[in-house]
Amino acid sequence: MIKTLKPMRFGAALFASVGLCSALVSTAVRADEKFVYMTNWFAEAEHGGFYQALATGLYKKAGLDVSIKMGGPQVNVVQLMAAGQADCIMGSSDLQMIQIRASGVPVVNVAAAMQKDPQVLIAHEDVTSLEGLKGKTILIVPSAHQGYWPWLKAKYGFTDDQTRPYNFSVQPFVADKTIAQQGYLTSEPFAIQKAGVKANVLMFSDKGYPAYATTITCMDKTVKERKKAVAAFVKASMEGWKSYLNDPAAANALIKKDNTEMTDDQLAYSVAKLKEMGMIASGDAIKLGIGIITDARAKASYDMLVSTKLIDPTKVKLAETYTTEFVKDLKVLP
Repeated sequence: MIKTLKPMRFGAALFASVGLCSALVSTAVRADEKFVYMTNWFAEAEHGGFYQALATGLYKKAGLDVSIKMGGPQVNVVQLMAAGQADCIMGSSDLQMIQIRASGVPVVNVAAAMQKDPQVLIAHEDVTSLEGLKGKTILIVPSAHQGYWPWLKAKYGFTDDQTRPYNFSVQPFVADKTIAQQGYLTSEPFAIQKAGVKANVLMFSDKGYPAYATTITCMDKTVKERKKAVAAFVKASMEGWKSYLNDPAAANALIKKDNTEMTDDQLAYSVAKLKEMGMIASGDAIKLGIGIITDARAKASYDMLVSTKLIDPTKVKLAETYTTEFVKDLKVLP
């Protein structure tokens, strides 16, 4: 399944119509308390820790009856959460969710499974750095202009006139050695490799792009009124990620059941990349635990959005966009 920027990513305008309906609330975790988590795409290795927690009984052990619902290209997960059809959702990045908060929807990031954003640019083998893409044609989706593209322009001097639309196919890249394209670390590079083309994968996170990815994001009301359930879900999920990195078999079986187009070789490639690049277990997570959000990183994301004029700081305060309450003392160490 080829995908990159998740649907609804970096598009605060997409959420202007979201109603502020509340989810069902409870005051404590009871035996088998129902909890619905909605992902940002079809089931894949990037969701592995959550499926692992479900498959191995970690959620049940925590007193939760968890259902994982898949997102997809036409699914507005924020709108569904606001309407009470999910308790928390997976944000593609904390930047995305900060923008949604700025648009008036009271969402808050409570954990971040990925310490690095998997967003990349993919270049042919003659280009070995992001600096080398200045002036070259780059295929990106329109929503990138509300996400990573302003950061790239500010840092590397890229210009809007060098962009062309990306149609979620690697064939233009395969056919034209002069262009580059956007991608997701665990997806498009695999398709390009299978096509027999040598390419360089250029990660933004290695160059200071501050975004967390694969967040657990909830409505303010849920965090306030279902605090124990949220805490139990976060803890079990991060334990699931630790287990998934050790042996992904249980989760992968569920992933393939939910997403019948997912293949074993794609899963194997994705898991290998998650490990190789330290997407889950790197940086602050090494000492503070999987899922950690730090004040410094949250501020870096917020400041980037302000500096690139993607949010108005008068409409959203940094402290409203995240909480470390559920992760600061977890220490699920990789």
